[in-house]
Parts: sequence; C-alpha cells; structure tokens
Amino acid sequence: MTASQLTLHENPWVTHTVRITDLIEETEGVATYHLTMTDGSGPSAYEFVPGQFNMLYLPGVGESAISMSGDPARKTGWIHTVRVAGNVTKTLARLGRGDTLGLRGPFGTGWPVEDLVGNDVVIVAGGLGMAPLRPLIYYLMNHREQFCKIWLICGARTSEGLLYPTEYAAWQQRGIEVILTVDRATAGWNGHVGVVTQLIDRLQLPRPEQTHLVTCGPEVMMKYAAMSGLRLGVDSERIWVSMERNMQCAAGLCGHCQLGPEFICKDGPVVRYDRIRPYLFVEQL
Repeated sequence: MTASQLTLHENPWVTHTVRITDLIEETEGVATYHLTMTDGSGPSAYEFVPGQFNMLYLPGVGESAISMSGDPARKTGWIHTVRVAGNVTKTLARLGRGDTLGLRGPFGTGWPVEDLVGNDVVIVAGGLGMAPLRPLIYYLMNHREQFCKIWLICGARTSEGLLYPTEYAAWQQRGIEVILTVDRATAGWNGHVGVVTQLIDRLQLPRPEQTHLVTCGPEVMMKYAAMSGLRLGVDSERIWVSMERNMQCAAGLCGHCQLGPEFICKDGPVVRYDRIRPYLFVEQL
C-alpha cells in the first residue's frame, strides 16, 4: 500500500475525534499516548506505514505533527510518543485518560520496508528519534525471516533518556542486536559512553553493498551517522533519514517545512540521503 492509500479518509483536512485510552510516562517530559477513534471505526482506520505521522489537534491551541510509535500490525488504536516542546504538546501533557483531542492522518512517506528485504539493516536512533523507528523495529520482527542481520544503535544523553528500555530484551531475542550508548554515564550505567557515530564506525559489516542504514534523531546526529555509513561502504542510496521540520499543514501547501526542493510533510518525513544530503550541510537552512 502507498501512503496515499492509507490516509484515514479521502479529505485530509477533516479532523476526527480520538480518546486517550492509556497514558505511559516514559521519561521526564516524554509520554506515550494510546488513542482510539470515538466513532467506533474498525481496524482498517488504524493502518499506517512505519515512519508516517499524524496531526494531533487541540481546539484553541493548534496542531502538531507526531510520528507513529506503535506496532503497524496492531489495529486497535494509534500510539504516539510525545515530548513536551511547544504549546500543543504542553497542553496535551495536561490531558489524561478519557480526555479527547482531534486527529488527522496518517501522512507522509514511510521507511522503505520493501527495499530492506534480503538486506542487512543498521538502525540508528538518537533520543526521541527512537519513537518513529519503533514501528519499523516491530515490522522487522514481525517479518524477521525476510531480513538478514539487523543492528540497533541507540543513544541518549543519559540512560534515563533511553526510550522503551523494557523492550530491548525482546528485540534481542527476535534477532536484533541492540547496542546502547549515552553521552554521560550516571549511577548504575555500565554500557558504552559516547556518541552513536563511534559505535557505527566500529561495526563490521559483512556486506556493505547489501546494507541499508536508517536513522532518526537530531539533524546533526543523522548527518554524521550517514557519513559513518558512507565510510563503512554503504551507498548513499541505501541511507535513509527521517526529518522533523516544522510541519504545519501535512499537505505541502503552507511551505513551513520546505527544505531545499523538498516539502518534508509531503516528500518525507523519510527521505533518501542522496536526495537530502546537499541541504543538511547548509547551516540554518
């Protein structure tokens, strides 16, 4: 299915009411929301491609583009992990179970799951960048026989900032090599200390020509993660980044998310590195 086929309804401007059915505090200022449609929509309403996003709407406050962070095989609701960062997310953080809000979506391009089949995959996440990557991780586990070696390199400022730590053991058991690192070690941390690019550089890729690198996190991290992938022999056409620019309309009409010739909400958020590379290296673009 294409992203356009997975839009909830034909009119992308129609906002639908969803209810918060569960709320999980992940780390300080970050929570995961389980949302269900109030109109009784069936499983098909919750279909999406890993990497897509929804627009969450709070009346009188505004909208915010929030990536999917749940299992695409799960058809009982939407799952979004949200960091408090602006007016919309601050207001959302004051809501609780049973409260309602608006939703449009899903929008955007997803991770290239079909291109990954039969290949090795390096997943690089930084901080909240794990949230848009988690649906891809679920997809890879759900279809594990279709993929070869999979690495997950995940970094955060401290161990307290690592998302979904209770799931890592299950991911390992399903054949994903999980490698964690933090910028600063705190009490009880015995793992790697340093930036994710150091761990990428240490990988021994058995066949870089048949390896894809996918990454999401701060733009500076993705830029250097891609450079590390290139040094390992991964072709630029096999490197994918998920951009998080200022997406306000989700349809490429308002222009706020434009980066060079690309409209991140419409042409992304997942973009092949060779397409976006010239613009990642332009300061303050």
